[in-house]
Amino acid sequence: MARTKKVEEKKVETEVVKQYSNPTNYSLDLLIGPVLTEKSLKLQQDQNTIVVKVSPKANKTSIMIAFEQIFNVKPLSVRIVNVLPKAKRVGRYEGKVSGYKKAYVTLSSEDKINLLNANQEEN
Repeated sequence: MARTKKVEEKKVETEVVKQYSNPTNYSLDLLIGPVLTEKSLKLQQDQNTIVVKVSPKANKTSIMIAFEQIFNVKPLSVRIVNVLPKAKRVGRYEGKVSGYKKAYVTLSSEDKINLLNANQEEN
């Protein structure tokens, strides 16, 4: 008769941490800041979509890479909008408020970024 030993297997639980590459100066320069309006805050709560002001040179791919490096999240989709400059008047003088580019970044339901609290901590 062959004797068999029961080997107890130790289960080691490891926490998986998503780690992307470290942020580069280029990716830090792409994201200018959050757009904090009623519409953007509602999008953040309901659809987990974050609205940020980005560099005019930014494209969808570079914004996705920047989010992966800076916030350690994987964006599902990125939409870009060019906001046109608005005409303003001060008395008899006419001028324009400069336009900018903004991005709507949709994250998965597991990933959360709260830009409202992050902005308050910096100030």
